[in-house]
Amino acid sequence: MNARHRAIEWINRRPNAIPIKRRPPADVFGENVFNREMMKHYLEKEVFQSLQRTIERREFLDRSLADPVANAIKAWALDHGATHFTHWFQPLTGRAAEKHDSFLEISDGEGIHKFSGTELAQQEPDASSFPSGGLRSTFEARGYTAWDCSSPAFIFETTYGKTLCIPTIFVSYLGEALDYKIPLLKSVGILEQASVELCKLFEEPVARVFPTLGLEQEYFLVDRTLHDLRPDLVMTGRTLVGAAPPRGQQLDDHYFGSIPERVFAFMNELEEESHRHGIPMKTRHNEVAPGQFECAPAFESINVALDHGLLVMDLIDRIAKKHHFVALLHEKPFQGLNGSGKHNNWSLMTNTGKNLLAPGKDPQENLMFLAFFVSVISAVDDYSDLLRSSVASPGNDLRLGGMEAPPAVMSVFIGRYLSKILTDIENPPRKRKHEPEDDLLRLGINEIPELLLDNTDRNRTSPFAFTGNKFEFRAVGASANSSNAMTILNVIVADKLFDMKEQIEAKIRRGRPLENAALDILKEFVSASKAILFEGDGYSPEWLRSAKSRGLKEHRHTPYALDAMLDKRSIELFARHQIFTEQELKARHEVLLRDYVGKRRIEADVLVEIVQTLVLPAALTYQGRLLDQLISLQSLSLLKEADGGQKELAIRLGEITKKLHKEVEEIEGTRRRVEKRGDSREVAIGYAEQVMPLAENIRLHVDELEALVADELWPLPKYRELLFLR
Repeated sequence: MNARHRAIEWINRRPNAIPIKRRPPADVFGENVFNREMMKHYLEKEVFQSLQRTIERREFLDRSLADPVANAIKAWALDHGATHFTHWFQPLTGRAAEKHDSFLEISDGEGIHKFSGTELAQQEPDASSFPSGGLRSTFEARGYTAWDCSSPAFIFETTYGKTLCIPTIFVSYLGEALDYKIPLLKSVGILEQASVELCKLFEEPVARVFPTLGLEQEYFLVDRTLHDLRPDLVMTGRTLVGAAPPRGQQLDDHYFGSIPERVFAFMNELEEESHRHGIPMKTRHNEVAPGQFECAPAFESINVALDHGLLVMDLIDRIAKKHHFVALLHEKPFQGLNGSGKHNNWSLMTNTGKNLLAPGKDPQENLMFLAFFVSVISAVDDYSDLLRSSVASPGNDLRLGGMEAPPAVMSVFIGRYLSKILTDIENPPRKRKHEPEDDLLRLGINEIPELLLDNTDRNRTSPFAFTGNKFEFRAVGASANSSNAMTILNVIVADKLFDMKEQIEAKIRRGRPLENAALDILKEFVSASKAILFEGDGYSPEWLRSAKSRGLKEHRHTPYALDAMLDKRSIELFARHQIFTEQELKARHEVLLRDYVGKRRIEADVLVEIVQTLVLPAALTYQGRLLDQLISLQSLSLLKEADGGQKELAIRLGEITKKLHKEVEEIEGTRRRVEKRGDSREVAIGYAEQVMPLAENIRLHVDELEALVADELWPLPKYRELLFLR
């Protein structure tokens, strides 16, 4: 019995689920968060009020507040059993980073608990050890983290202890942003400014506008014992080889199906831990592919939602292991099955509680809604390549374009009703026909009508879809930090809102009434951005041909998609709104290219190792067994009568193993040539266009061997076991 079969036997003996006793969600929600209630309890009244003003203005902590706030947070953390604290930040690795320091200090030989305002407000992690794209060298190690008050501190608890986590920004010694949070916060500020100005133009009494986000997370769960027998899953997060099982997702029976008991226990614990950390987890269900699941919180302010998105990924990883699972957050863990995304449901809320992307009740409200709505569409149209670059990654290259994932071509779906409205804005109908009272199509553009909330269908093949009162950006990958995509979305929308407002004002200055001026500019925006609107099947060959004729580009590979970051218009856009300097953009471009190359390099190394140490030995062992049988039959003069195909099978095994030997040599030689190119972009293109096709050829032959070699000899857990054994 090989290791794979012993693992299956062990899984069958394992208890179905770890019993979890849950408390009511409302009773535990936020208990590990230094939220407003805790601030009010632990802080003096004046300090509390000053801190709230700082949070509301999205400012960093004033030094005069640092010490009393630090004392309060320390008291709260100690009361909750924390022994250490950490600045919790978002370097360009894509996941959160943390360095733990103890509250313990020694004074006169005695231990005391100490946490100063300086320790709360600022720390100095080693900036040279994180990706910087050349902004920091090994000998330039100094960097700073600083508390972001707009995201509450929390306590992260494991089986072995509790740590106070302080969400922070991360900058270099010279002030360059080395994280995803600084540009995000800047983008939120510029989007608020643009939104408030446009609202005031329509006489909407608002003081603040902030983007909100509902961040859905898809993931796979595989048994940990089986996972550990797959070097590809352990090292890359995806299967580099693996034959398709007879049953995958073709029966459509997994989606929204009954949740397996063991998975249910995991989900219960994930939800409770999320609630304790103040994450408003709301939804859980089976996803489309077998072994795939999804969780989704309620809407939150975008900065907090993105922090929570990183925290959820960490919780999923940790809690899965407690339940003898491994969570796969890779965008395409299994070939031929649904990949995993992180759907970003984005909207704009005012301080008065109004959703600016929700149709209103009267003509004036609807006119303002259309101004925001059309500005978003125009932004995606004008900067579609830049938006595509925001989701570019090695994993997403494998996911985009099929199996429930949107294509790599950016387009916007708004539904036929809103499409009709935009058509009528561009070409007002000469005569309105009578329509039933509840029919959305009773349009007269001269008087902006009441619009219905749920006036759009859903299009799962669209990367950017309007879904009633929000836009859903579906192209972000499951393993990504969505801060990058949301920063770019915020900035391009803000840019268009400024443009919309300025052009309407110019018309008004020339004597046009507000309504007429707004409709004039809406018409121009709609006419200019029609190419990005698409209501049909994003997977169809006809759409890809149509997209090309419209001037929309399909970037299948990350190295090409990332080019948009350094386009002259992109550099000017980010400089205009003071989000990135050109140097910072170039650095991020370099970081993403190196990430692509690093991951593809690891995949190639692991693939070669699997072939040479696992696949070929199994195939040759089976071929040797067949040859022994043939020799035995020949010695008994029974070969002609008793040969059950052993000879043909042995020959086929020999042909495939010979091809694999040759392909391994070829991929190694190609990699060496690609690596000599030096330039990161050229190396990345070499991996995308030369190394990856060779890896796919190797996979085809390995998968054929899996279907031929005796099951008892095959060393790697198969898809049917990874996907269906729970």
